[in-house]
Amino acid sequence: MTKLPSLRNLTYLLALHQHQNFNRAAQATFVSQSTLSSGIQNLEEQLGCQLIERDHKSFLFTAMGEEIVARSRAILTETEELMNYAQSKGNAMEGPLRLGCIPTIGPFLLGPLARTLRAQFPDLKLQIREDTTEQLLNFLRDGDLDALILALPVDLQGNQQWLLGRDPFKFVYHPSLLSRNTKPINYELLPDHSIFLLESEHCLSGHAVTACKLGNTKKVNPFTASSIHSLVQMAESLHGATFMPQMAINQGILENSGLVSMAPTEGDAYREIGLVFRPTTTRRQTFRKVAEVVAQLLPVNTLA
Repeated sequence: MTKLPSLRNLTYLLALHQHQNFNRAAQATFVSQSTLSSGIQNLEEQLGCQLIERDHKSFLFTAMGEEIVARSRAILTETEELMNYAQSKGNAMEGPLRLGCIPTIGPFLLGPLARTLRAQFPDLKLQIREDTTEQLLNFLRDGDLDALILALPVDLQGNQQWLLGRDPFKFVYHPSLLSRNTKPINYELLPDHSIFLLESEHCLSGHAVTACKLGNTKKVNPFTASSIHSLVQMAESLHGATFMPQMAINQGILENSGLVSMAPTEGDAYREIGLVFRPTTTRRQTFRKVAEVVAQLLPVNTLA
């Protein structure tokens, strides 16, 4: 029988690919640099192909090496899921669940979600990571996260999604702007640079601008905010306006701000919220129950 590569050596390969440095990869896997290097050489011998081109100063992953990295990542991810399944004795709602969420959703959803999951499934160990959509998709690809809560639409990069619900947008403004406008809002009558948006790393701005049909970029202030809470402060202190998801308003983000909310020009403007996961996962039953809880916490539940 052919001797199979060890999972340990596959781990060494992935660490080197991630860190692009033998010393840092060895530190990340808690072994010496010589042990890591020997493990990768052993892997090359077992597979019968060159994974890395080396010289005395640098190295480069070969085309086959890149393919083996991708396949190794899938193997290790499925192995970890197998371990979690065995440790939970097949109970879908036991054991760790590593969930990623974007910052424009997390502060207004994760607290109620964690409390509900703890009450309904006390043996589920929820672990949460908040980051940008791009970073979370990378973590999902690498097996560092199990599922993501994202605002849609987004390039899923081959992953699958369940549509959970809708989060309507509101036009939030300082009352002094009303003297210059009417209801419903005519954006063209707003002062230039009076609308504040988030930094480009956050998908909320793009979703809001598209959904609310804001076409005149002269109305957008060139200074951007890093969070929804900063948006509120900028709109209030500079007598401006912004677009705010209903989820944030429901959690009281406008309390004591002096700002007013109303439906935007396009009254049916909203973003969709979805649960995203790898197509190869064995935890669909777990994700389905979590999806049902999340959907119930959204302003509009559309989970089929």
